Amino acid sequence: MKNRQSHKFTNSQMINATALFFSLFFLASAVAAALYTGEFGSVFYDWYLIMISPCPLVTDYLSIGGLGSAMLNAGACGMVCTVFMLVLRGESHANTLAGFFLVVAHCFYGLNFLNMWPCFLAPFLYLHLKRLNYKHNLHICMFSTSFAPFISEFLFRYTQRGSYQFGQLNLTAEGIFLALGFCIVLGFIIPAILPGAQAWHKGYNLYNGGLAFGLFGFFVFNFMYKTMGILSMGRITRNNEIYNRFGHSYQVYADVFFLLIFASCLLAGWYLNGKSLHGYCQLLKDTGHGSDFSEKYGMPVCLINIGIHGTLFLFYLNLLIIFTNGAGFTGPTIGVMLAALTFTAMGQHPLNVWPILIGYPCLYVVTMFFCHANGREITWALSTQAYLNGVAFATGLCPIVGRYGIRAGVLAGFMCASMCTATSALHGGFVLYNGGFTTGITALILLPILEHYCEARKELKPQAIGWNSMIALVENLTPAGKGVKK
Repeated sequence: MKNRQSHKFTNSQMINATALFFSLFFLASAVAAALYTGEFGSVFYDWYLIMISPCPLVTDYLSIGGLGSAMLNAGACGMVCTVFMLVLRGESHANTLAGFFLVVAHCFYGLNFLNMWPCFLAPFLYLHLKRLNYKHNLHICMFSTSFAPFISEFLFRYTQRGSYQFGQLNLTAEGIFLALGFCIVLGFIIPAILPGAQAWHKGYNLYNGGLAFGLFGFFVFNFMYKTMGILSMGRITRNNEIYNRFGHSYQVYADVFFLLIFASCLLAGWYLNGKSLHGYCQLLKDTGHGSDFSEKYGMPVCLINIGIHGTLFLFYLNLLIIFTNGAGFTGPTIGVMLAALTFTAMGQHPLNVWPILIGYPCLYVVTMFFCHANGREITWALSTQAYLNGVAFATGLCPIVGRYGIRAGVLAGFMCASMCTATSALHGGFVLYNGGFTTGITALILLPILEHYCEARKELKPQAIGWNSMIALVENLTPAGKGVKK
């Protein structure tokens, strides 16, 4: 049952305000980050380097530019989305917020203020010809930025015939024509393939675009490179002295940054929800399958969910980084921390996510056992960059946990972890939603098995996964008779 909010703000207004808050926070953080790292005088030049660099997965913008310039990049791209959300007529919805989070998340490894524009604007041509509402379909424009690395590749390296040099702008008419032509095709392909992907996995992969985009990217990459006999150059790196000095990890800064954001969301949600957590325990019982939390429980409860879910996921990443040897808080790690918030307003919450997170350590233990039995050393760790990236997107399979239980969730995480390092090779790393592509493949494999052997539930049962204590705590923190009325 939809909640009636005890304040005058609509869900659409609060979604817009959330996007504006995050965008302004990134811009303010750009200044703080530049002072923290000592890059204040070079932020805009470093941002320029980010924009003129090819960026297949996983290109670390903290290395190519710097912490301050990456934050500036996220703030600028976030403001573009926010302005469109505010200016276009109509209502913003949970999908719009999901698109916003995916845009700013990838601004730390592959998406920038230059290569986002062609992808972002291309679907508007389709929407105009079909006379569809721009605002209602704005999330499609945001999702289309997944192909931004193709734009940078076509503009700056594909037509250079081996003469590309980092930091030098050498555009060709052929490259510009190729990038624009690709975007026009993209604008008509994306709206057509998204609905089909939904039918493939029946809503059990929240990153619906990942599967569709990964398959289309697989075709484009193989046609443009394999078929044409052109060698893909891969991602680029830069010997960034400041980044090296911080050990390729801004863990302290990132922890403070995210804790401030999550605390702000939690407090704002608590205040707008009548100074209570009322309704959150109901959200925690939701399966997440085909659920729009903003409509069912209201955006104040969704803000509470963003704060709690984000904090728990941040704690999880810190544990992986502290106890295993691998990547720290690099650009991609900061990005996937934001990506983990994508569907907190339409499917994700702590109860239906944690079994998937357990699946990753399970794969590590099993792999370590077999490696030890064969006298070999395990070649990866849970904090290896590819696994850190994969685990955030694997949470998109949370409806499987809600409908089929903890064992299905652990198995889904296990399968995602085993494939996440291989799928990017299929599209050359030029599709940013590679994690969503992996989860889509997992759903295609796992879902028929679950449907054959297991009975789906209509509601997530906390007692089945040992979370009764958390539900009780939330209910105890909600004063009787206060909060949002049903």
